[in-house]
Amino acid sequence: MEIFGFSIERTKDKEKKELKSFTPEVKDDGAVTVAAGGTFGTYVDLDGTVRTEAELVSKYREMSLQPEIDKAINEVVNESIVVEDGDSPVEIILDDLEINDNVKKVITQEFKNVLDLLDFRNSGYDIFKRWYIDGRSYYHAIIDDKAPAEGLKELRYIDPRKIRKIREVDKKGDPKTGATLQTTKAEYYMYHDKGLNYGSKAILSNQGTSGLKIQKDSIIHTTSGIMDQNNIMVLSYLHPSIKPLNQLRALEDASLIYHLSRAPERRIFYIDVGNLPKMKAEQYVRDMMVKYKNRLTYNADTGEIKDDRKFMTMLEDYWLPRREGGRGTEISVLQGGTQLSQLLESVEYFQDRLYRSLQVPLTRMKPDSVYNLGRATEITRDEVNFSKFIDRVRSKFSNLFLSALEKQLVLKKIATPDDWQQIKKYIRFHFLRDNYFTELKELEILNERFVRLRDVDDYAGKYYSHEWIRKNILQQNDEDIEKMDEEIAMEMQNPQYNQELMMQQQQQEQEPENGQEQSN
Repeated sequence: MEIFGFSIERTKDKEKKELKSFTPEVKDDGAVTVAAGGTFGTYVDLDGTVRTEAELVSKYREMSLQPEIDKAINEVVNESIVVEDGDSPVEIILDDLEINDNVKKVITQEFKNVLDLLDFRNSGYDIFKRWYIDGRSYYHAIIDDKAPAEGLKELRYIDPRKIRKIREVDKKGDPKTGATLQTTKAEYYMYHDKGLNYGSKAILSNQGTSGLKIQKDSIIHTTSGIMDQNNIMVLSYLHPSIKPLNQLRALEDASLIYHLSRAPERRIFYIDVGNLPKMKAEQYVRDMMVKYKNRLTYNADTGEIKDDRKFMTMLEDYWLPRREGGRGTEISVLQGGTQLSQLLESVEYFQDRLYRSLQVPLTRMKPDSVYNLGRATEITRDEVNFSKFIDRVRSKFSNLFLSALEKQLVLKKIATPDDWQQIKKYIRFHFLRDNYFTELKELEILNERFVRLRDVDDYAGKYYSHEWIRKNILQQNDEDIEKMDEEIAMEMQNPQYNQELMMQQQQQEQEPENGQEQSN
Protein backbone atom coordinates (compact mmCIF):
# COMPACT_ATOMS: atom_id res chain seq x y z
CA MET A 1 0.00 0.00 0.00
CA GLU A 2 1.40 3.41 -1.00
CA ILE A 3 1.48 5.94 1.83
CA PHE A 4 0.11 9.43 1.15
CA GLY A 5 2.58 12.35 0.91
CA PHE A 6 6.23 12.80 0.07
CA SER A 7 9.30 11.31 1.71
CA ILE A 8 12.82 12.68 1.96
CA GLU A 9 15.50 10.03 1.49
CA ARG A 10 18.25 10.18 4.09
CA THR A 11 21.45 8.20 3.85
CA LYS A 12 21.72 8.04 7.61
CA ASP A 13 18.37 6.25 7.85
CA LYS A 14 19.98 3.09 6.50
CA GLU A 15 22.74 3.34 9.07
CA LYS A 16 20.25 3.74 11.90
CA LYS A 17 18.39 0.62 10.87
CA GLU A 18 21.51 -1.42 11.49
CA LEU A 19 21.84 -0.17 15.08
CA LYS A 20 20.39 -2.57 17.64
CA SER A 21 19.09 -1.99 21.14
CA PHE A 22 16.97 -3.80 23.69
CA THR A 23 14.88 -0.68 24.35
CA PRO A 24 13.31 1.79 21.90
CA GLU A 25 14.68 5.30 21.69
CA VAL A 26 12.95 7.65 24.13
CA LYS A 27 11.39 10.58 22.29
CA ASP A 28 9.02 13.35 23.30
CA ASP A 29 6.89 13.26 20.15
CA GLY A 30 4.11 11.14 21.71
CA ALA A 31 4.27 8.48 19.00
CA VAL A 32 2.44 5.22 19.60
CA THR A 33 4.83 2.27 19.50
CA VAL A 34 3.33 -0.78 17.78
CA ALA A 35 4.71 -4.07 16.51
CA ALA A 36 5.77 -4.02 12.89
CA GLY A 37 4.02 -6.17 10.28
CA GLY A 38 0.81 -8.16 10.54
CA THR A 39 -2.66 -7.67 9.11
CA PHE A 40 -4.52 -7.06 12.35
CA GLY A 41 -5.57 -3.88 14.11
CA THR A 42 -3.70 -2.67 17.18
CA TYR A 43 -5.74 -1.50 20.16
CA VAL A 44 -3.92 0.81 22.50
CA ASP A 45 -5.68 1.30 25.83
CA LEU A 46 -4.54 4.53 27.47
CA ASP A 47 -5.30 4.20 31.18
CA GLY A 48 -5.59 7.20 33.46
CA THR A 49 -7.94 10.04 34.26
CA VAL A 50 -7.99 10.99 30.60
CA ARG A 51 -7.92 7.79 28.57
CA THR A 52 -7.22 9.19 25.09
CA GLU A 53 -5.19 12.00 23.62
CA ALA A 54 -8.28 13.54 22.04
CA GLU A 55 -9.96 13.77 25.45
CA LEU A 56 -6.82 15.38 26.82
CA VAL A 57 -6.77 18.07 24.13
CA SER A 58 -10.49 18.71 24.64
CA LYS A 59 -9.86 19.03 28.37
CA TYR A 60 -7.14 21.62 27.81
CA ARG A 61 -9.37 23.64 25.49
CA GLU A 62 -12.18 23.53 28.03
CA MET A 63 -9.79 24.77 30.72
CA SER A 64 -8.65 27.65 28.53
CA LEU A 65 -12.19 29.07 28.61
CA GLN A 66 -11.97 29.65 32.37
CA PRO A 67 -11.23 33.33 33.12
CA GLU A 68 -8.20 32.66 35.35
CA ILE A 69 -6.63 30.26 32.85
CA ASP A 70 -7.39 32.53 29.90
CA LYS A 71 -5.74 35.50 31.61
CA ALA A 72 -2.60 33.47 32.39
CA ILE A 73 -2.44 32.15 28.82
CA ASN A 74 -2.68 35.68 27.45
CA GLU A 75 0.19 36.77 29.71
CA VAL A 76 2.40 33.95 28.41
CA VAL A 77 1.48 34.47 24.76
CA ASN A 78 1.87 38.25 24.96
CA GLU A 79 5.37 37.86 26.36
CA SER A 80 6.34 35.14 23.87
CA ILE A 81 5.01 36.69 20.66
CA VAL A 82 5.55 40.43 20.40
CA VAL A 83 4.28 42.18 17.28
CA GLU A 84 5.52 45.68 16.45
CA ASP A 85 5.11 47.76 13.34
CA GLY A 86 7.82 47.08 10.82
CA ASP A 87 9.54 44.30 12.79
CA SER A 88 9.18 40.55 12.39
CA PRO A 89 8.09 38.72 15.56
CA VAL A 90 10.97 36.26 15.12
CA GLU A 91 14.26 36.32 13.23
CA ILE A 92 16.79 33.61 12.41
CA ILE A 93 20.34 33.97 13.77
CA LEU A 94 23.14 32.27 11.82
CA ASP A 95 26.16 33.87 13.51
CA ASP A 96 27.40 30.54 14.87
CA LEU A 97 27.11 28.83 11.49
CA GLU A 98 30.42 28.66 9.61
CA ILE A 99 29.26 28.67 6.00
CA ASN A 100 29.39 31.04 3.06
CA ASP A 101 27.61 34.39 3.54
CA ASN A 102 25.63 33.87 0.33
CA VAL A 103 24.27 30.59 1.69
CA LYS A 104 23.32 32.38 4.92
CA LYS A 105 21.38 34.94 2.90
CA VAL A 106 19.54 32.15 1.07
CA ILE A 107 18.65 30.40 4.35
CA THR A 108 17.45 33.71 5.82
CA GLN A 109 15.24 34.33 2.79
CA GLU A 110 13.77 30.82 2.95
CA PHE A 111 13.00 31.34 6.62
CA LYS A 112 11.06 34.48 5.69
CA ASN A 113 9.17 32.40 3.12
CA VAL A 114 8.24 29.92 5.87
CA LEU A 115 6.93 32.78 8.01
CA ASP A 116 4.89 33.99 5.06
CA LEU A 117 3.39 30.52 4.57
CA LEU A 118 2.34 30.55 8.23
CA ASP A 119 1.26 34.20 7.97
CA PHE A 120 3.13 34.52 11.24
CA ARG A 121 3.12 38.31 11.34
CA ASN A 122 -0.69 38.37 11.49
CA SER A 123 -1.46 34.92 12.95
CA GLY A 124 1.58 34.33 15.16
CA TYR A 125 -0.39 35.04 18.33
CA ASP A 126 -3.10 32.50 17.45
CA ILE A 127 -0.57 29.86 16.28
CA PHE A 128 1.44 30.06 19.48
CA LYS A 129 -1.65 30.17 21.71
CA ARG A 130 -3.13 27.11 20.01
CA TRP A 131 0.15 25.21 20.42
CA TYR A 132 0.52 26.31 24.06
CA ILE A 133 -3.00 25.15 25.00
CA ASP A 134 -3.00 21.83 23.13
CA GLY A 135 0.63 20.99 23.88
CA ARG A 136 1.12 19.87 20.26
CA SER A 137 0.74 21.20 16.75
CA TYR A 138 0.41 19.46 13.36
CA TYR A 139 0.74 21.00 9.91
CA HIS A 140 0.40 19.36 6.53
CA ALA A 141 3.32 20.37 4.31
CA ILE A 142 1.78 20.66 0.84
CA ILE A 143 4.01 20.64 -2.26
CA ASP A 144 3.52 20.45 -6.00
CA ASP A 145 4.13 16.80 -6.90
CA LYS A 146 5.13 17.78 -10.43
CA ALA A 147 7.62 20.41 -9.24
CA PRO A 148 8.86 19.50 -5.74
CA ALA A 149 11.97 21.67 -6.21
CA GLU A 150 9.75 24.75 -5.85
CA GLY A 151 9.47 23.98 -2.16
CA LEU A 152 6.48 24.24 0.13
CA LYS A 153 3.29 25.68 -1.31
CA GLU A 154 1.10 25.68 1.80
CA LEU A 155 1.19 24.78 5.49
CA ARG A 156 -2.28 23.62 6.51
CA TYR A 157 -3.21 23.18 10.17
CA ILE A 158 -4.48 19.75 11.32
CA ASP A 159 -6.62 19.20 14.39
CA PRO A 160 -4.42 17.19 16.81
CA ARG A 161 -7.44 15.06 17.80
CA LYS A 162 -7.57 13.60 14.30
CA ILE A 163 -3.95 12.56 13.78
CA ARG A 164 -1.36 10.51 15.66
CA LYS A 165 2.22 9.53 15.01
CA ILE A 166 2.91 5.78 14.76
CA ARG A 167 6.28 4.13 15.26
CA GLU A 168 6.63 0.50 14.20
CA VAL A 169 9.35 -1.41 16.03
CA ASP A 170 10.81 -4.75 15.13
CA LYS A 171 11.67 -7.05 18.03
CA LYS A 172 14.18 -9.85 17.55
CA GLY A 173 16.04 -12.05 19.96
CA ASP A 174 19.82 -11.77 20.17
CA PRO A 175 21.25 -15.31 19.84
CA LYS A 176 24.35 -14.37 21.83
CA THR A 177 22.85 -12.67 24.89
CA GLY A 178 19.20 -13.73 24.65
CA ALA A 179 18.07 -10.10 24.97
CA THR A 180 15.18 -8.78 22.91
CA LEU A 181 16.53 -6.18 20.49
CA GLN A 182 14.24 -3.43 19.24
CA THR A 183 14.77 -1.41 16.10
CA THR A 184 12.52 1.20 14.50
CA LYS A 185 11.21 -0.17 11.23
CA ALA A 186 8.95 2.67 10.08
CA GLU A 187 7.43 5.94 11.24
CA TYR A 188 4.32 7.52 9.79
CA TYR A 189 1.17 9.38 10.78
CA MET A 190 -2.38 8.04 10.97
CA TYR A 191 -5.20 10.47 10.16
CA HIS A 192 -8.96 10.09 10.41
CA ASP A 193 -11.40 12.92 9.77
CA LYS A 194 -13.64 11.75 12.65
CA GLY A 195 -10.81 11.19 15.08
CA LEU A 196 -8.85 8.09 16.01
CA ASN A 197 -10.46 7.51 19.40
CA TYR A 198 -13.49 5.31 19.88
CA GLY A 199 -14.83 4.99 23.41
CA SER A 200 -11.90 4.40 25.76
CA LYS A 201 -9.51 3.04 23.12
CA ALA A 202 -7.49 4.47 20.27
CA ILE A 203 -7.74 2.26 17.20
CA LEU A 204 -4.64 2.22 15.02
CA SER A 205 -4.73 -0.22 12.12
CA ASN A 206 -1.65 -1.43 10.30
CA GLN A 207 -3.77 -1.93 7.19
CA GLY A 208 -4.90 1.69 7.19
CA THR A 209 -8.59 0.71 7.18
CA SER A 210 -9.36 2.91 10.19
CA GLY A 211 -7.44 5.91 8.87
CA LEU A 212 -5.11 7.33 6.26
CA LYS A 213 -1.39 6.63 6.47
CA ILE A 214 0.73 9.71 5.81
CA GLN A 215 4.46 9.91 5.18
CA LYS A 216 6.48 11.28 8.10
CA ASP A 217 8.02 14.08 6.04
CA SER A 218 4.62 15.35 4.91
CA ILE A 219 3.71 16.39 8.46
CA ILE A 220 5.31 19.12 10.57
CA HIS A 221 4.89 18.00 14.16
CA THR A 222 5.82 20.11 17.21
CA THR A 223 5.14 19.23 20.84
CA SER A 224 5.66 20.82 24.24
CA GLY A 225 8.22 18.14 25.10
CA ILE A 226 6.36 17.28 28.34
CA MET A 227 5.42 13.60 28.63
CA ASP A 228 3.33 11.70 31.18
CA GLN A 229 4.89 9.24 33.64
CA ASN A 230 4.45 6.36 31.18
CA ASN A 231 5.99 8.31 28.27
CA ILE A 232 2.86 7.70 26.19
CA MET A 233 0.99 10.97 25.87
CA VAL A 234 2.25 14.50 25.35
CA LEU A 235 1.07 16.93 28.01
CA SER A 236 0.36 20.61 27.75
CA TYR A 237 1.77 23.40 29.90
CA LEU A 238 -1.75 23.62 31.37
CA HIS A 239 -1.66 20.06 32.73
CA PRO A 240 -0.37 20.96 36.25
CA SER A 241 -3.37 23.30 36.60
CA ILE A 242 -6.06 20.63 36.20
CA LYS A 243 -6.25 19.72 39.89
CA PRO A 244 -5.97 23.31 41.28
CA LEU A 245 -8.67 24.46 38.85
CA ASN A 246 -11.06 21.67 39.88
CA GLN A 247 -10.43 22.41 43.56
CA LEU A 248 -11.02 26.11 43.05
CA ARG A 249 -14.29 25.55 41.19
CA ALA A 250 -15.53 23.08 43.85
CA LEU A 251 -14.69 25.52 46.64
CA GLU A 252 -16.33 28.40 44.81
CA ASP A 253 -19.52 26.37 44.37
CA ALA A 254 -19.49 25.36 48.04
CA SER A 255 -18.89 28.97 49.05
CA LEU A 256 -21.81 30.13 46.90
CA ILE A 257 -24.14 27.56 48.46
CA TYR A 258 -23.01 28.61 51.92
CA HIS A 259 -23.64 32.27 51.08
CA LEU A 260 -27.14 31.56 49.86
CA SER A 261 -28.11 29.25 52.70
CA ARG A 262 -26.42 30.86 55.71
CA ALA A 263 -25.92 34.51 54.87
CA PRO A 264 -29.51 35.80 55.40
CA GLU A 265 -31.19 35.82 58.79
CA ARG A 266 -34.26 33.61 59.07
CA ARG A 267 -37.11 33.33 61.55
CA ILE A 268 -38.14 30.25 63.49
CA PHE A 269 -41.88 29.95 64.26
CA TYR A 270 -42.81 27.66 67.15
CA ILE A 271 -46.56 26.98 66.69
CA ASP A 272 -48.59 25.79 69.68
CA VAL A 273 -50.70 22.84 68.44
CA GLY A 274 -52.09 21.84 71.84
CA ASN A 275 -53.53 18.29 71.96
CA LEU A 276 -54.34 18.08 68.27
CA PRO A 277 -53.64 14.73 66.60
CA LYS A 278 -50.53 14.45 64.46
CA MET A 279 -52.33 14.82 61.13
CA LYS A 280 -54.36 17.84 62.28
CA ALA A 281 -51.31 19.39 63.93
CA GLU A 282 -49.34 19.21 60.69
CA GLN A 283 -52.29 20.63 58.75
CA TYR A 284 -52.60 23.47 61.25
CA VAL A 285 -48.87 24.33 60.85
CA ARG A 286 -49.21 24.30 57.04
CA ASP A 287 -52.21 26.63 57.24
CA MET A 288 -50.21 29.04 59.38
CA MET A 289 -47.30 28.87 56.92
CA VAL A 290 -49.54 29.74 53.97
CA LYS A 291 -51.22 32.50 55.95
CA TYR A 292 -48.05 34.34 56.97
CA LYS A 293 -45.52 33.31 54.36
CA ASN A 294 -44.60 35.87 51.68
CA ARG A 295 -42.11 34.49 49.19
CA LEU A 296 -40.89 36.90 46.53
CA THR A 297 -39.15 35.45 43.49
CA TYR A 298 -37.07 37.23 40.88
CA ASN A 299 -37.08 36.24 37.20
CA ALA A 300 -33.64 37.02 35.78
CA ASP A 301 -34.90 36.73 32.19
CA THR A 302 -37.81 39.18 32.40
CA GLY A 303 -36.80 41.20 35.48
CA GLU A 304 -40.20 40.56 37.12
CA ILE A 305 -40.72 40.12 40.88
CA LYS A 306 -43.72 38.14 41.99
CA ASP A 307 -45.13 36.37 45.03
CA ASP A 308 -44.80 32.59 44.70
CA ARG A 309 -46.20 30.52 47.57
CA LYS A 310 -46.07 27.10 45.95
CA PHE A 311 -42.48 26.23 46.84
CA MET A 312 -40.46 26.16 50.01
CA THR A 313 -36.68 26.21 49.94
CA MET A 314 -33.90 26.08 52.48
CA LEU A 315 -33.89 29.88 52.51
CA GLU A 316 -37.42 30.02 53.96
CA ASP A 317 -38.34 30.44 57.61
CA TYR A 318 -38.63 27.39 59.88
CA TRP A 319 -42.05 26.28 61.18
CA LEU A 320 -41.94 23.87 64.11
CA PRO A 321 -44.97 22.52 66.02
CA ARG A 322 -44.99 22.67 69.86
CA ARG A 323 -47.12 20.44 72.04
CA GLU A 324 -49.27 21.41 75.03
CA GLY A 325 -47.33 21.82 78.21
CA GLY A 326 -44.59 23.85 76.62
CA ARG A 327 -44.48 27.52 75.92
CA GLY A 328 -46.96 29.14 73.56
CA THR A 329 -46.34 30.36 70.03
CA GLU A 330 -42.90 31.94 69.78
CA ILE A 331 -40.88 33.63 67.03
CA SER A 332 -37.07 33.70 67.21
CA VAL A 333 -34.32 34.73 64.76
CA LEU A 334 -31.62 32.41 63.38
CA GLN A 335 -28.45 34.40 62.85
CA GLY A 336 -26.70 34.34 59.47
CA GLY A 337 -23.40 32.55 58.84
CA THR A 338 -20.29 34.03 60.42
CA GLN A 339 -17.66 32.00 58.49
CA LEU A 340 -17.91 33.92 55.22
CA SER A 341 -14.51 35.61 55.61
CA GLN A 342 -12.78 32.27 56.20
CA LEU A 343 -14.38 30.84 53.08
CA LEU A 344 -13.15 33.79 51.04
CA GLU A 345 -9.63 33.29 52.37
CA SER A 346 -9.78 29.64 51.30
CA VAL A 347 -10.93 30.67 47.82
CA GLU A 348 -8.03 33.14 47.55
CA TYR A 349 -5.57 30.44 48.67
CA PHE A 350 -6.63 28.00 45.95
CA GLN A 351 -6.72 30.85 43.44
CA ASP A 352 -3.08 31.69 44.22
CA ARG A 353 -2.23 28.01 43.97
CA LEU A 354 -3.80 27.91 40.50
CA TYR A 355 -1.80 30.95 39.40
CA ARG A 356 1.44 29.39 40.62
CA SER A 357 0.74 26.21 38.67
CA LEU A 358 0.43 28.35 35.53
CA GLN A 359 3.98 29.72 35.98
CA VAL A 360 2.71 33.31 35.86
CA PRO A 361 3.79 35.76 38.62
CA LEU A 362 1.03 36.55 41.07
CA THR A 363 1.68 40.28 40.67
CA ARG A 364 0.50 40.02 37.06
CA MET A 365 -2.73 38.25 37.99
CA LYS A 366 -3.81 40.51 40.84
CA PRO A 367 -5.98 43.43 39.68
CA ASP A 368 -4.63 45.77 42.36
CA SER A 369 -0.92 45.19 41.53
CA VAL A 370 1.10 48.06 40.13
CA TYR A 371 3.25 47.43 37.07
CA ASN A 372 6.57 49.23 37.34
CA LEU A 373 10.03 49.02 35.82
CA GLY A 374 12.50 50.02 38.47
CA ARG A 375 15.79 48.90 39.94
CA ALA A 376 16.73 45.27 40.23
CA THR A 377 15.88 45.43 43.94
CA GLU A 378 12.28 46.08 42.93
CA ILE A 379 12.19 43.15 40.49
CA THR A 380 10.75 40.01 42.06
CA ARG A 381 12.31 36.59 41.66
CA ASP A 382 9.04 35.43 40.08
CA GLU A 383 9.54 37.87 37.21
CA VAL A 384 13.05 36.59 36.54
CA ASN A 385 11.82 32.98 36.62
CA PHE A 386 8.94 33.92 34.34
CA SER A 387 11.38 35.38 31.83
CA LYS A 388 13.39 32.13 31.85
CA PHE A 389 10.17 30.13 31.46
CA ILE A 390 9.27 32.18 28.39
CA ASP A 391 12.69 31.43 26.89
CA ARG A 392 12.17 27.68 27.41
CA VAL A 393 8.72 27.79 25.83
CA ARG A 394 10.05 29.73 22.85
CA SER A 395 12.83 27.18 22.40
CA LYS A 396 10.32 24.32 22.18
CA PHE A 397 8.05 26.27 19.85
CA SER A 398 11.02 27.00 17.54
CA ASN A 399 10.98 23.34 16.46
CA LEU A 400 8.08 24.33 14.22
CA PHE A 401 10.37 26.68 12.29
CA LEU A 402 13.20 24.14 12.16
CA SER A 403 10.95 21.40 10.74
CA ALA A 404 9.44 23.67 8.10
CA LEU A 405 12.82 25.17 7.19
CA GLU A 406 14.35 21.71 6.79
CA LYS A 407 11.75 20.66 4.26
CA GLN A 408 12.08 23.95 2.41
CA LEU A 409 15.88 23.72 2.09
CA VAL A 410 15.91 20.03 1.16
CA LEU A 411 13.15 20.33 -1.43
CA LYS A 412 14.87 23.29 -3.08
CA LYS A 413 18.18 21.40 -2.92
CA ILE A 414 19.86 24.15 -0.94
CA ALA A 415 21.02 21.57 1.60
CA THR A 416 21.01 17.80 1.81
CA PRO A 417 19.31 15.96 4.70
CA ASP A 418 22.71 15.01 6.07
CA ASP A 419 23.94 18.60 5.89
CA TRP A 420 20.86 19.80 7.70
CA GLN A 421 21.64 17.61 10.70
CA GLN A 422 24.86 19.57 11.13
CA ILE A 423 23.41 22.98 10.26
CA LYS A 424 20.43 22.95 12.63
CA LYS A 425 22.69 22.64 15.69
CA TYR A 426 23.94 26.19 15.13
CA ILE A 427 20.66 27.86 14.18
CA ARG A 428 19.12 30.16 16.75
CA PHE A 429 15.97 32.26 16.72
CA HIS A 430 15.55 35.73 18.14
CA PHE A 431 12.08 36.73 19.30
CA LEU A 432 11.10 40.32 19.92
CA ARG A 433 11.06 40.92 23.64
CA ASP A 434 8.64 42.90 25.72
CA ASN A 435 9.98 41.82 29.10
CA TYR A 436 12.81 44.06 30.34
CA PHE A 437 13.10 42.63 33.84
CA THR A 438 15.98 40.33 32.89
CA GLU A 439 17.73 43.17 31.08
CA LEU A 440 17.39 45.44 34.11
CA LYS A 441 18.75 42.71 36.33
CA GLU A 442 21.83 42.29 34.11
CA LEU A 443 22.41 46.05 34.03
CA GLU A 444 22.25 46.22 37.82
CA ILE A 445 24.76 43.39 38.14
CA LEU A 446 27.11 45.06 35.64
CA ASN A 447 26.79 48.37 37.47
CA GLU A 448 27.70 46.71 40.78
CA ARG A 449 30.78 45.16 39.17
CA PHE A 450 31.92 48.56 37.92
CA VAL A 451 31.49 50.04 41.40
CA ARG A 452 33.64 47.27 42.88
CA LEU A 453 36.16 47.77 40.07
CA ARG A 454 36.57 51.44 40.97
CA ASP A 455 37.03 50.50 44.62
CA VAL A 456 39.80 48.01 43.89
CA ASP A 457 41.51 50.01 41.15
CA ASP A 458 43.96 51.62 43.61
CA TYR A 459 45.17 48.17 44.65
CA ALA A 460 45.64 46.86 41.10
CA GLY A 461 49.24 45.83 40.50
CA LYS A 462 50.06 46.28 44.19
CA TYR A 463 48.03 43.76 46.14
CA TYR A 464 45.92 42.21 43.36
CA SER A 465 46.93 41.37 39.82
CA HIS A 466 44.96 42.70 36.86
CA GLU A 467 44.14 39.15 35.80
CA TRP A 468 42.70 38.36 39.26
CA ILE A 469 40.54 41.48 39.09
CA ARG A 470 39.26 40.59 35.64
CA LYS A 471 38.40 37.05 36.69
CA ASN A 472 36.94 37.73 40.15
CA ILE A 473 35.47 41.24 39.89
CA LEU A 474 34.41 41.39 36.25
CA GLN A 475 33.76 37.61 36.11
CA GLN A 476 35.60 37.23 32.79
CA ASN A 477 36.83 33.81 31.74
CA ASP A 478 39.93 33.09 29.65
CA GLU A 479 38.00 33.29 26.40
CA ASP A 480 36.46 36.66 27.35
CA ILE A 481 39.87 38.03 28.37
CA GLU A 482 41.46 36.96 25.08
CA LYS A 483 38.63 38.42 23.05
CA MET A 484 38.69 41.73 24.96
CA ASP A 485 42.47 42.03 24.51
CA GLU A 486 42.12 41.53 20.74
CA GLU A 487 39.36 44.13 20.48
CA ILE A 488 41.31 46.62 22.61
CA ALA A 489 44.39 46.16 20.40
CA MET A 490 42.32 46.82 17.28
CA GLU A 491 40.70 49.89 18.80
CA MET A 492 44.10 51.30 19.73
CA GLN A 493 44.82 51.57 16.00
CA ASN A 494 41.51 53.30 15.33
CA PRO A 495 41.46 57.09 15.91
CA GLN A 496 37.78 56.89 16.65
CA TYR A 497 38.54 55.12 19.95
CA ASN A 498 42.12 56.30 20.67
CA GLN A 499 42.10 59.91 21.76
CA GLU A 500 45.88 60.35 21.54
CA LEU A 501 45.94 58.97 18.01
CA MET A 502 43.08 61.28 17.08
CA MET A 503 44.97 64.34 18.39
CA GLN A 504 48.10 63.35 16.46
CA GLN A 505 46.08 63.00 13.29
CA GLN A 506 44.51 66.44 13.80
CA GLN A 507 47.95 68.01 14.36
CA GLN A 508 49.27 66.46 11.17
CA GLU A 509 46.35 67.90 9.25
CA GLN A 510 46.90 71.37 10.73
CA GLU A 511 50.70 71.55 10.06
CA PRO A 512 50.43 71.78 6.24
CA GLU A 513 47.77 74.46 6.58
CA ASN A 514 49.96 76.53 8.95
CA GLY A 515 52.96 76.17 6.62
CA GLN A 516 50.93 77.36 3.67
CA GLU A 517 49.73 80.43 5.59
CA GLN A 518 53.30 81.39 6.54
CA SER A 519 54.48 81.10 2.93
CA ASN A 520 51.69 83.39 1.82
